[in-house]
Amino acid sequence: MAAVATVFLLAGTADAAGTATLTKSESSLLAAMNQVRVAHGLRPLKADLRLENAARRHSRRMLRTGTFAHGAFTARIRRTGVRAPRIGENLAWSSGVARARAIVQMWLASPSHRANLLRPGYRIVGVGALTGCFNGQRHTLMITTDFAGR
Repeated sequence: MAAVATVFLLAGTADAAGTATLTKSESSLLAAMNQVRVAHGLRPLKADLRLENAARRHSRRMLRTGTFAHGAFTARIRRTGVRAPRIGENLAWSSGVARARAIVQMWLASPSHRANLLRPGYRIVGVGALTGCFNGQRHTLMITTDFAGR
């Protein structure tokens, strides 16, 4: 079972990216996202430490509270210091074996997720993929991806 959610917003000014330290799951997701972006003639996304921290905190919070929602994602991202003109967020969760390509394919099948994933102006991303108990399922992978750019 899997679910996805997305949102995007306009605001602010651009900021520089920090160096991220992705886990294996997060690296696989970023690679799958970038493979799709490049196939569509877009620049690959670069991992950003600030967005990574925001995404991980949100995934951790959703697992802890048993919720699946964006919440005040704008404020959460802005608190990291990211001031890009556009920011967006895609969420996903999966119980059982979650493959990065399958998650990205679900996002591509949804117009709003697709718009975030394939937005030409997005340059940086944070991927937070954590495993925990959610919706009565143990070993659920909770994913937050926070995008920023123009």
